[in-house]
Amino acid sequence: MRYASITDRLQNLGSEKWAIHAEARRMKAEGKPIIELTIGEPDVPPDPVLLAEAVRAMHAGRYRYSNGRGEPSIVDALVRKYSKRRSDVTAANVLCFPGTQTALFAVMLGLVEAGDAVLVGDPLYATYEGVIRSTGAERIAVPLRPENGFHMKAADLEAAITPQCRVLLLNTPHNPTGAVLSTDEIAEIGAVCRKHDLWIVCDEVYEQLVFGATFASPFDNPDLAERTIVVSSISKSHAAPGFRSGWAIGPADFCTRLLSVSETMLFGGQPFIADMTAYALDNPIATAATMRETYKARAARFVASLSRAPGLVPLPPEAGMFIVVDVAETGMSGEDFAWALLREELVAVMPGSSFGDEAEDYIRLSLTVPDAHIDEACRRITALAARSASPKERRA
Repeated sequence: MRYASITDRLQNLGSEKWAIHAEARRMKAEGKPIIELTIGEPDVPPDPVLLAEAVRAMHAGRYRYSNGRGEPSIVDALVRKYSKRRSDVTAANVLCFPGTQTALFAVMLGLVEAGDAVLVGDPLYATYEGVIRSTGAERIAVPLRPENGFHMKAADLEAAITPQCRVLLLNTPHNPTGAVLSTDEIAEIGAVCRKHDLWIVCDEVYEQLVFGATFASPFDNPDLAERTIVVSSISKSHAAPGFRSGWAIGPADFCTRLLSVSETMLFGGQPFIADMTAYALDNPIATAATMRETYKARAARFVASLSRAPGLVPLPPEAGMFIVVDVAETGMSGEDFAWALLREELVAVMPGSSFGDEAEDYIRLSLTVPDAHIDEACRRITALAARSASPKERRA
């Protein structure tokens, strides 16, 4: 039997990247005491008021067909949210989707195809390559260097551009590294995008989980308005990943053109989830602030402990719910270290290789576990590092 070429393009770009996570879950189901530090799932529940709003909406009959752009409740709430950042936002700039992932997939379908290329920082979130390759376009890596705090630099972006490039996929705050681009850095990157007539698609799902830096976005720069599309959701900000409520905000003409793509894929989301999301966007909910302080403290806890371990260099994040650790001095790759950690110490982390070539020497640890689990995980990680480090490092 024959298959469409998309199934070939996406080989090994899906669940294969999460093989350690899947194996850890299998081992945990067998009763092994696994400490799971793999995925970015908030460890707090959504605020009860949001659950009550979803239930209220369902009981009010808000479970019928919606429309392709989004329910008026959520569209209006998104206009209010983004109008605070740029005054020209209207309903024509909004499209609603079930989560950031779906929004990103649809946006890429609307911008690139076979023969095109998409620039993206490396390290990169694990699903980005699949989203890009699904369209037939190629991924071109822009190196995010540790000596620059994993911040994308305009010069590195310009050096990577080819005639086939149509889009820069930007992620700030960044997953997996937690880097937060500054207004000046975005302006410099934006100047390169204007020069080469590139779209900017900016994943801002961690916008509300910035620890100390100031959040900045190309969306807020009027000079970049005609070429910038933001994708985001309430999955991280409101600890509601299972509700799958996200959106894309972009130029009106782009949204009009993409609407037919959205309608072909989905023809609307769930009205009761739209109402809950609208409530979340319009009202003060403490969830993000609570997570922000908690994850900042947990990152510091990892840094304080793992900095003393032989061969390990933890890199403090500026945002998000992860921390990356350089394991190169142990003599192991991130992939080998992660598998050894699971098998020998029963700690599950993500290997850096799941996030691109530039992260091969790293592991990514989630900040979404209690302090006691962090302390025990650090003890086990240190034990593996001590066994793996060179004799010189052990003496140090």
